[in-house]
Amino acid sequence: MGNRFICMAKKDVKENGSRSKRIGRSQRKLLAEEEFLHKQALSMALHQHQLSQRFEGSMSRRIGSTSKRRNLGDESFSNGKQVPEILQNIQTKKFILINGEGFGAWCWYKTISLLEESGLLPTALDLTGSGIDLTDTNCVATLAEYSKPLIDYLQELSEDEKVILVGHSSGGACISYALEHFPQKISKAIFICATMVSNGQRPFDVFAEELGSAELFMKESKFLIHGNGKDKPPTGFMFEKEQMKGLYFNQSPTKDVALAMVSMRPTPLGPIMEKLSLSPENYGTGRRYYIQTLDDRALSPDVQEKLVRENPPEGVYKIKGSDHCPFFSKPQSLHKILVEIAQIP
Repeated sequence: MGNRFICMAKKDVKENGSRSKRIGRSQRKLLAEEEFLHKQALSMALHQHQLSQRFEGSMSRRIGSTSKRRNLGDESFSNGKQVPEILQNIQTKKFILINGEGFGAWCWYKTISLLEESGLLPTALDLTGSGIDLTDTNCVATLAEYSKPLIDYLQELSEDEKVILVGHSSGGACISYALEHFPQKISKAIFICATMVSNGQRPFDVFAEELGSAELFMKESKFLIHGNGKDKPPTGFMFEKEQMKGLYFNQSPTKDVALAMVSMRPTPLGPIMEKLSLSPENYGTGRRYYIQTLDDRALSPDVQEKLVRENPPEGVYKIKGSDHCPFFSKPQSLHKILVEIAQIP
């Protein structure tokens, strides 16, 4: 068969060449669309592989001091060679990563890789109706329902096992909820530009500066979804793509923004409109840390500063040049802070 291709007659070659020239514009357009879809599918497949693959190898760079307020720069995610990292005082190696509104476990793929390379044990969960969870977001009405994957995970832990919870954006309400119900299972709770609310406060209230009051948003927002019909209360919301890019991804790499645009899902409205009940005995005894993002347009640095003033955590860290998604825009800086917090006795 190989010889047939090598010794193809000139006539055959000429005919094949003429035939290829006769492909019309519509056919070329179809081929181009098929190639694009193929590349997109390949990209998503590689991404899923990254999420599921566990990395082994030497640990990367030593972490510095454990000061409570720091400003960190960043390095490229694919930084090549790194100096081995010496992890000290790591009593809890399990990190549970919780997504914010519209996101899913997929958004943590860089953080997962970096933590695993450091010898830690990250797990990213899809909240109910998030990521690849098949639940219809219009059916998620309460914070308990929204947080169920996290609660189920904590319930299955052994008596003496603890984890470090990491929550992004509105996912902060979920880790607050978990702190209230399972304080003995949580070593530390880390809020990344997140809704670290006080007792009796709604997660939505944190975004009031950007979105307006909850009452006004429920009546007039063009981003609302009425899953039960226009004559019924809204069940969720989702920003338009250009709105999302401006709010969330003003410093993120183009490839990560493209991933988000095909992966973001509507956010259930009920959980973020629910007032949290947080007690001093449970939530109040938890060890909380807050990571501020200083170029954030979804949750401004001023609002984040207000959150830590009104509900002071044990430590506050700051990332310069980060938008609302430091796991995309500043993955190395975020990683260093997570490891540093894990090392605090």
